[in-house]
Amino acid sequence: MKKYDVVALGELLIDFTENGISSQGNPIFEANPGGAPCNVLAMLQKLGKKTAFIGKVGNDIFGRQLTEVVKSAGIDVTNLVTDSKVPTTLAFVHTLAGGDREFSFIRDPGADMMLGKEEINADIVKSAKIFHFGTLSSTHEGVREATRYGVDIAKESGALISFDPNLRPPLWNSLEDARREIEYGLEKCDILKISDNEIEFMTGLTDYDKAVRGLMEKYHIKLAFATLGKNGSRAYYGDIKAECGVFKVDTIETTGAGDTFCGSALNYILEHDINRLTENDLSELLTFANAAAAIITTRRGALKVMPEKEEILELISKM
Repeated sequence: MKKYDVVALGELLIDFTENGISSQGNPIFEANPGGAPCNVLAMLQKLGKKTAFIGKVGNDIFGRQLTEVVKSAGIDVTNLVTDSKVPTTLAFVHTLAGGDREFSFIRDPGADMMLGKEEINADIVKSAKIFHFGTLSSTHEGVREATRYGVDIAKESGALISFDPNLRPPLWNSLEDARREIEYGLEKCDILKISDNEIEFMTGLTDYDKAVRGLMEKYHIKLAFATLGKNGSRAYYGDIKAECGVFKVDTIETTGAGDTFCGSALNYILEHDINRLTENDLSELLTFANAAAAIITTRRGALKVMPEKEEILELISKM
C-alpha cells in the first residue's frame, strides 16, 4: 500500500503578484507562496488526498514563510530542504489586460535549483501512487540530475508519472535546452498536462487535436490534457476525446489556473481506473477541473487559496 497519493518534485517560490497602487503611484506586490508542483499538491490536499513535496528553499524569511504555508496546507515537507547559502527563488508577476501574465524571476541562482540528487529521499518517492514534475527543476545541471533520479525511482516503483512542461522562457539559457527537457518529460510520462503555447512550441501546430495526438503517439502517452485558456480544455485517451468550455467568472489573474486544473485532474485519476476511462469520465473530469481553475482566477495567488470541493460543485451546478 502506497503512503502518498501524489509526490511532486520541483520549484517552491514566492510569486509577487500586483495588488494595487501605492499613494506614491508605485505598484504594490503581495508575497504569495507559489511554484507549480506545490500548487498542484495544495489542490489535491483540498480534495482529501495525501501528498508530499520534494524541493529546496533558502534559509531566509521567504523560505520560512513557504515552509510554514506548505506544512499548514497538509503537504508532507519531510523532503523540503533548506539551503544555508542560496536565497529562496522569487518571481514577480505582472498582470496584463485580460488576466494574462508576464514573469520576471530572481533566480541566479535560487534555492530551488540547488536541490541535489543526494538530497532526494528515495523512500518518499517509492511511496507515491503518482509522481508529478515539470521542467523548472531541469533548467540547471544539478537539479536536473536530481529530477531524473526522482523520475527513475518513481518509474521503478510502479508509480504513474505526471508531467507539466510549464514553459517559462526567461529561465532557460536557450529554448533548445527547454525543448530537450520537455522531450525528456514527454518520454517518461503517463499523464501529460500541456498548454496551448507549449503545444505550439513543441509541434509548430495550431491544430491542437492533431498536435496532441501526434505527441501521444510518438511518446506513448496514456492520457493527455490540453489547456487552451479562454477556449477551455480537452482530454485525449486512446481514441476518445472530450472537451469542456470555460466557466464565466470575474477573473483577476490567471496565476495557478493550470496547476489547479492539474491537481483536480490527478484527483479524478486517483479515484478511477486509468486503464478503463470512458468519454463520460473525461467530460466529468474536465468539468470539475475547469470549474476549479475558474475559481482560482478570481483570487490572487494560488497555493493558499485553492477552492474547496463544495465551491467547485456549486459553480458546476450553476452551469
